Amino acid sequence: MIVCCLLSPLLSAKTVLVVGDSLSAAYNMPVENGWVALLDKRLNQLTGSHDVINASISGDTTSGGLSRLPQALASNQPDIVILALGANDGLRALSLSTLKQNLTEMIELSKAQGSKVLLAGMLLPPNYGPYYTNQFKAIYEELATSHDLPLIPFLLKNIGGVETLIQKDGLHPNAQAQPLILDNVWPYLEPLLKG
Repeated sequence: MIVCCLLSPLLSAKTVLVVGDSLSAAYNMPVENGWVALLDKRLNQLTGSHDVINASISGDTTSGGLSRLPQALASNQPDIVILALGANDGLRALSLSTLKQNLTEMIELSKAQGSKVLLAGMLLPPNYGPYYTNQFKAIYEELATSHDLPLIPFLLKNIGGVETLIQKDGLHPNAQAQPLILDNVWPYLEPLLKG
């Protein structure tokens, strides 16, 4: 409770829009157990005045996110946009140049609307080969540098590959993993909330 009281004056009211895929859409669990809902709960405990909008759709790619983003920006006027897309592009071995272009356009659209952008990095399983996986990872790093964005290095840090934190499909984080995802996001989001 003391932490809450110490932090809340530092955070100003914000609208946060999360644009992601199943990793952010509380796949195969109650929505209230997902990390985005946990973020909403945390922010409202700290300030009582944040809006967190989850525009994540299971199975979505960066192409789908790009097509939906203009309407989401217009409807919600977010102060902060968390872009957490690309995993499905990678798992389907889609064009890396298209992935980069789509993310670039989403960053530019968000910034043009006046939103700060937090980019969530993704990693691929090693069976996709070192060339593709390294190039995939580098896209997030390059975009964060070229657009001067904070980057969550890997949304599923300390979760991916941990059997007790992954659903039976071997891909999706379970409910136990959701607070850990939020812990991965928070250090990069908190400075934007204070700004």
